Amino acid sequence: MNPLSDKVKRELKAKAHHLNPVVTIGDKGLSKPVLKELAIALDAHELIKVRIHSDDREERVKIMSEIVSSLGATPIDHIGKVLIVYRKNEKNTD
Repeated sequence: MNPLSDKVKRELKAKAHHLNPVVTIGDKGLSKPVLKELAIALDAHELIKVRIHSDDREERVKIMSEIVSSLGATPIDHIGKVLIVYRKNEKNTD
């Protein structure tokens, strides 16, 4: 996947502003079922917000890294306990 330009990232960040988190990661962290739900959400929406209920910033950064590497997604932003993730849906013909 080609890296996104800063302009495209800014546009995606603006689009994500009004979105609600579609997946919440609880105390047990990033499990296989959670990754599956994230993949389904990315297939359906391309751009999603993910809420993490961890107070540990390093853990949230690690979770973002795992999501990106496991699902072939692009990190858009990390604001507090909310991650914004993007993955182009190649099957989407819109």
